[in-house]
Amino acid sequence: MIAARPVRRPSGLREGRLGPGLLFTLVLVLAGLPVARLLAQALGGMDGAMALLLAPASLEAAWHSIESALFSTLLAMLLGGGMAVLLGLSDLPQRRAIGILFVLSMLIAPQVTALAFTVMAGPASPLLNALGLAPAAGTPNPLIGRGGVVLVLGLHHAPLVTILLLAGLKTIPDELAEAASLGGAGTGAILRRIVLPLLYPQIIAAMLLAFVAGFGNFGIPALLGMPAGYLTLPTLIFRRLVGSGAEVIDEAAILSMLMAILVLVPAGAAAAVLASTATRRSSERPLRRFWRLGPWRPAASAAAWAVVGIVLFLPLCSLLASALAPTYGARLTLNSATLGHFAEVLWRQDVTVRAFRNSFAFAGGAALVLALVAVPLAHALDRAPGRVRGFLLPLVELPYALPGIVLAIACILLFVKPLPLLGISIYATPWIILFAYAARFLPIVLKAPLAAMAQLERAQEEAAAVDGAGPWARLRHVVLPALWPAMAAGGLLAFLLAFNELTVSALLWTAGTETLGVVLFSLEEAGLVSEASAVALSATAVVALLVVVIDRLGDRLPEGTLPWRF
Repeated sequence: MIAARPVRRPSGLREGRLGPGLLFTLVLVLAGLPVARLLAQALGGMDGAMALLLAPASLEAAWHSIESALFSTLLAMLLGGGMAVLLGLSDLPQRRAIGILFVLSMLIAPQVTALAFTVMAGPASPLLNALGLAPAAGTPNPLIGRGGVVLVLGLHHAPLVTILLLAGLKTIPDELAEAASLGGAGTGAILRRIVLPLLYPQIIAAMLLAFVAGFGNFGIPALLGMPAGYLTLPTLIFRRLVGSGAEVIDEAAILSMLMAILVLVPAGAAAAVLASTATRRSSERPLRRFWRLGPWRPAASAAAWAVVGIVLFLPLCSLLASALAPTYGARLTLNSATLGHFAEVLWRQDVTVRAFRNSFAFAGGAALVLALVAVPLAHALDRAPGRVRGFLLPLVELPYALPGIVLAIACILLFVKPLPLLGISIYATPWIILFAYAARFLPIVLKAPLAAMAQLERAQEEAAAVDGAGPWARLRHVVLPALWPAMAAGGLLAFLLAFNELTVSALLWTAGTETLGVVLFSLEEAGLVSEASAVALSATAVVALLVVVIDRLGDRLPEGTLPWRF
């Protein structure tokens, strides 16, 4: 008789401590060390902290950050909330196409959106000139300054509100609306008495996250606010560091900690609200679209397409007109249109060609490394004890929740001196950008594998363990085949966000390591608007291509992984 082989149950840290230990150390290095270094620097410079925080420039920048975030949040809530109602509750025609295009507008980099609106609204606008609608020469650009910052921030973050509210609508049981309808309640009554009360948590969370996104944004205030002297906290820190260098690093650290506190409080509150609703309600039959628009369908469809046109097509058309015009401000006609600016930035100018190459290398390198560790890390986190997971998961999210400018300063502080024991420094090298990208986009890569891991039955691993498979064999033959689509999608999403990134690289680049975001910003500041538009459109084309590739994996991913699928 053959004795039964003892079953080795996969139980996280108890089995094979080395692997999870190394992975968790990686999380601590990527997410914990930069923030800890920033905190230490800020605490060490507390002597002059109050004087700095109460200085007129700091107070004014803080107020600008708060007011632009508040008013843009209101706009995002109105626009994004309205779209969520139409897309989630009504029989709006072409709803899927409208929803996808609306959400995709959020994937265009903020500085690209800001450049597009700047180019579009000024008296030299090629688009308005071609249509004969341009303001008189010498007229100030109406989008430069506070109003433009608020408007473009609100338009850019409206899809974020829509995504959160649509997710919230799916948690409302359809039985409630059905019972109310059978009881004679009309559409308005169901909206007021059932949908809105149950959607309050998601509404609050959407407001908080839209505020956080607006407060920490750098690209839009940099292009629309700085030319008018309208400085927010991120642009104030950027201007001081660029102007004075490392001499003001202590001031930057203190202002960064102020930003971190002002961002993490609402972000934490939003996460807590969403977590509480996720555990409180579940429905086997999510809310159906009960609102019949009837004769209002054409008008509602026209309004929805108009919104998509404003947030997506109008900026792209503006950039295209600017890139095709022979010179910025010249009238664009079929005869005068030229592809010369595309040829200039894609083949002739060393700095733009190098920026494309660098962005591909930094975004691709970070995405590849993170994708390779995503599956074992997701497996280790899923199998880890609750207290370990409860500590590490918020830590992973921290670098992405912080404004990019704060993470950049934390990385400068961490690497400005040679590394202990090794005696080498990665400051002012490409490696610091790669490290910052890896820290910032780790939660993006990890999201899909974690969701897929939660759906993977442990019985499969236990069966493999019965057959004698060790931890590595189970990971390779059981976990990896189930999680590779999520791993690929997570890596591609990280590449998509990192490719056009500006906020982090704006403070970390040096000669030879320019990224696309940095070059676009520099071209716009130098008045080379047509070249900047060509760079922006070319980068956006890469993003659009990636979206198509990622979408093809959508059917094999857990629900909610891709923001444009709802």
